[in-house]
Amino acid sequence: MVHTATTFSTTTVQSKVAIAYRVAMPQPQTHLFEVTIAVSQWEAAKLDLKMPVWTPGSYMVREYSRHLQDFRATTPTGTELPWRKVSKNHWQIETENIADIQVHYRVYANDLSVRTNHLDETHGYFNGAALFCFIPGYQDQACTLAVEPPHIAWEVNTTLPLIEDQDNCFWVENFDVLVDSPVEVGIHESHEFLCEGKPHRWVVWGEGNFDAEKAIADTKKIIQTEAKIFGGELPYDEYMFLLHLSGSGYGGLEHKESCSLNYPRFGFKKPDQYNRFMQLVAHEFFHLWNVKRIRPKELETFDYETENYTPSLWFAEGVTSYYDLLIPLWAGIYDKAFFLESLGKDLSRYLLTPGRLVQPLAESSFDAWIKLYRREAYSNNNQMSYYLKGALVALLLDLKIRDRHQNQKSLHDVLRILWEKFGKPEVGFTATQVEQIISYVAGEDLTAFFQTYLHTTAELPLEAALADFGLQLKPIFEPQELPYLGITVADQNNRTVIQSVNYDSPAHRAGIDPEDELLAIANYRTTAEQLNGRLQNYQAGDTISITIFHQDQLKTLAVTLAAPQPSSYQVVKNPQATAEQLQNLEGWLNP
Repeated sequence: MVHTATTFSTTTVQSKVAIAYRVAMPQPQTHLFEVTIAVSQWEAAKLDLKMPVWTPGSYMVREYSRHLQDFRATTPTGTELPWRKVSKNHWQIETENIADIQVHYRVYANDLSVRTNHLDETHGYFNGAALFCFIPGYQDQACTLAVEPPHIAWEVNTTLPLIEDQDNCFWVENFDVLVDSPVEVGIHESHEFLCEGKPHRWVVWGEGNFDAEKAIADTKKIIQTEAKIFGGELPYDEYMFLLHLSGSGYGGLEHKESCSLNYPRFGFKKPDQYNRFMQLVAHEFFHLWNVKRIRPKELETFDYETENYTPSLWFAEGVTSYYDLLIPLWAGIYDKAFFLESLGKDLSRYLLTPGRLVQPLAESSFDAWIKLYRREAYSNNNQMSYYLKGALVALLLDLKIRDRHQNQKSLHDVLRILWEKFGKPEVGFTATQVEQIISYVAGEDLTAFFQTYLHTTAELPLEAALADFGLQLKPIFEPQELPYLGITVADQNNRTVIQSVNYDSPAHRAGIDPEDELLAIANYRTTAEQLNGRLQNYQAGDTISITIFHQDQLKTLAVTLAAPQPSSYQVVKNPQATAEQLQNLEGWLNP
């Protein structure tokens, strides 16, 4: 059985060179997809094939070709054709006087994430960038995709149009569409529903406590709320929410007509876990406008062979992250208390990350390829997530616009202008253009704002912005006001391991490193569970001895403790807020 919304007739399409992809999975338990690329009416003496190194929406070179094996090229009758590997992701086939070529290879698929491939005895899931090679110069060429399930009971779910009178064979407009159209094959649930007059469906693989009826009701609210933000338009014919229920996975990847989601299988009953899931849904669905259609100029045309650098991911991901907190609130999925709690958690993550004082926001976007997805023990000290800080800059901009215009204008107006000017024609925006549009909506020149908060590490004026909306930022000290040491620790295999050391903290200045083993404080053995209890015996300014193993070397270091630092922050209502501030708050949280 095939689940796809539309059918396509090939009789209206003509092209000299024909490209047909076929995916088989005869032994799914081996995790190997078998790919065939049939090229017809080829005239050149050589045929080049290249595999993407990354996929749009996930900004890291993932080297998908490392999973490719058993490459070979033949004629349709099976005659082997000579070929050579030119580089890590580039193959070249000798095709002189050969018009019809078949390329065969297998791809190992045992990574259950939204940006890779997974195949086992229950299902197959693949992303185009992680499975298919392209012919350079022919990325705009239409092609077909045939999917061969290993069992008759396995269903195929995709948003690609089904070709008339052909089983599991789909029309693909170009290679970008192939990359942007994930395919789920196997035994899974499919729940179809209409919203705003258009067909949608939840496709769910895996077992867990996912409640389809509840999810559909809340998904409709999200769709309607987001469509309203962009002027009421849903820019697709159908949409698929593809959900993989896993042991502990989390993530999402946006596509023009679908999104792939990965979430813990039993994460839907507790309100806070379910609310977090709906934030993920809101985030990925929002991307069908902001990122998939409204996107930075540098991502207008994808180069699948290398990094595509842009300083504007703060807007693409940060603005989306800001809205994913608000949309479930505006949709009535959770209340103001949960929203303020969630906002407090984001502010805590930001204010407790030393890297906010090291890496500017635009640089964080530009360096996504080498930093955000390649975290290590020192990352918090020299990195700042463009998701997180971008969301907080979006918060400042939205509150600034709302305060200046008494909630009659907001960041919504910025998004609508971008949608009309860049999203509908799918033309990329420059960093300068998006800043100019925000200034226009705000009614003031924000050049200094953008220079300060995108290109320097100046602290964000969060408290002042929240105060204009009757809110306060409250520091929390838990379990109590302990003197500051600046490490996190965990007990592992009868060892107390230091996991991270904050930059310029007492521990950092004393020379303590991540992966050191904590042995004792003041000559008394100290475990992770005992650490706070030990620190209760001291005050800021006290110098204590800390004994560690640094690799295999025993060291005792003198560490001077600092003043207590907040462990988190809460956003609370100001009991002395003015009527104007409360009116601002009401207009923001109840639009």
